[in-house]
Amino acid sequence: MSSTTSRPRTRKAPAERAAEIVVAATDLAREQGLSALTLRSVAERADITSGLVAHYQPSMDDLVARVYTDLVEEEVRDVERVVAGADEPAARLGALIDTLMDGAREELTVVWVEGWAMARRSDALAAAVRAQMQRWQALVEGIVTEGCRTGAFTTTEPGEVAWQLLGMIDGLNAQSLARGTDTTRFARRTARAAEALVGARPGTIPMT
Repeated sequence: MSSTTSRPRTRKAPAERAAEIVVAATDLAREQGLSALTLRSVAERADITSGLVAHYQPSMDDLVARVYTDLVEEEVRDVERVVAGADEPAARLGALIDTLMDGAREELTVVWVEGWAMARRSDALAAAVRAQMQRWQALVEGIVTEGCRTGAFTTTEPGEVAWQLLGMIDGLNAQSLARGTDTTRFARRTARAAEALVGARPGTIPMT
């Protein structure tokens, strides 16, 4: 007569279990991208059953949107700290370009690219993507507006300039990801283009 030994199950408070699932999904997305998030893969990463994941996260679309938001907000906070270390608008804009194009954020570029694509089929993710794009735009617009206030920049459309600059950075990062090339070699060119966009004198935006 054969016998099997099952692993003892640990009962956890609902809030604790739900948080563990979000952490597992976030770690998985950071490593493999948003497209890796399935009921089964999240359950395996959290070391629980798919049924438990479905119980605590009944909508995978909502979970993906939550993970996307958490990852991007973490990146925004990190970049805000980098930018805050510079003492004037041109230097802050240079720091922003430098850190976003230093090649160290490839896993988040994957999250962004997949977020844009997957948002077409998920209202929850689409809302999260739009919210985070707006947050990035507000960060850049704030730098450009301050530069205009101090006389360092002369553009009359800081909001539109912010969107265009972000589009350049995002596009180059996405291209470099697809082509397997180094984004850092485009950083100085992007800074020169940014000077024209914001109406700054050539060579004003410093790069490391």
